[in-house]
Formats: sequence, C-alpha cells, structure tokens
Amino acid sequence: MFLHTHPYKPFFPEGATKLIVGTLPPPRFATGELKKGDVDFCYGSISGLLWPVLDQIFDLNLIFETTQEAINQRKNFLVSRNIGVCDIVHSCERQKIDASDLGMQNIKLRNVLRYLKQYPKINTLLFTGGNSKNGPEYFFRKHIKEHGIRLEIVSNDIPRIHRFVIENRVIKTVSLTAPSGAANRSIGALDEYKNLKNNNPDFNTIDFRVLQYQRFF
Repeated sequence: MFLHTHPYKPFFPEGATKLIVGTLPPPRFATGELKKGDVDFCYGSISGLLWPVLDQIFDLNLIFETTQEAINQRKNFLVSRNIGVCDIVHSCERQKIDASDLGMQNIKLRNVLRYLKQYPKINTLLFTGGNSKNGPEYFFRKHIKEHGIRLEIVSNDIPRIHRFVIENRVIKTVSLTAPSGAANRSIGALDEYKNLKNNNPDFNTIDFRVLQYQRFF
C-alpha cells in the first residue's frame, strides 16, 4: 500500500480573497520523480491544464519546466491576484500508484475551515472539480458537515455555485470543470460546448475552460 501524502503546504498570500481547492497532485510529486516539463509546485503536472488555462487568460508567458523560476512565476501570479491554494486532502493510501481520485483510501483531510478563519478576506472557493466521489467538492461537503455547515445552491448551471456561512461570513464556492484530460469527455457532452463547437469548429476543451475560468479568477 502506497502512502500518498500531499507534498506542498497550503499557499496563502496575506490578502487572499480566493482559494483554489483540489485533492492531491500525482504521486510522482510526492516521491520527487518528476517528468520533463513538470513544475515542482501546486498543479505543476505537465499534463495538467490549470496553469495553461490561466496562462492564456492572463497572458503570463509561463515557462513549463522543473526550475525555481517556473515556481516563482506561479507564486507571483497568485500573490498579485490574492489567490491561495489549499488542497483538501492531506494524505491517502493507494493500492495502485496513480492519480485517480477514486483510488484514494483511508483519506485524511486538511482542516480548510480553520484556514478560512485564519484568512478572513477569503470570500470564494474555487473547486477544481465537482461533487463526484472523492472530488474536492465531495470532500469539502463531508468536511463542513462535521461542523454542522451545509452548502446552499446558488446556481445549478455548470459551473455549479454554492454558498455557506461561517462566523456570519458568506463564502461562495464554484465547482469548476476539472483541469485534467479526464474531464474532456464530460465537456464534450455539454450542450453549451456543442453549440460553441458548431459555431467555431476550432473551438476545443481548453477554450471552454478559458471561457469558464476567466469569469471567476
């Protein structure tokens, strides 16, 4: 059994107003066996799409390589936009060493609510996935239920938007389409995507994420 522990501490700019919440990076980030083009930072997988999408939205000219410069580029962007990163899974066990959310067992969660209390300016959580089993929204619901808190639906359109209240403070959650190749099939099944594709045959799943993410970042 492989113990998969999150390799990065949560990243919180002092004035953070938004927080990206995922689960875990691929196991190779925990073992240090990175691929060419990986960035040794949150969402740094060369096959991941979060940073390529943000690169397009904000024209960041990011480099995709295992260097400190690449890490600094991403940290500087997050600080400039008051965006933090705090994945909700601290560790899990895996029988198969892969990045599958469903493959996680004996999961230990981070206390995201405690961090939210420490950073009172945060008003938006950006989940990198929805409420499917072992996704970030799924775990967050489980986490807050233990504290007697529930998500209230704001919009059932994709991306789904909810809200909750802690200490008389309203926080919005947005369940973004996951920035992984595995989510491309679900994007392709969406009527919105089909319509956009019909109007522009060159439109692709990354373009779809760009349109979606830019509304919330």
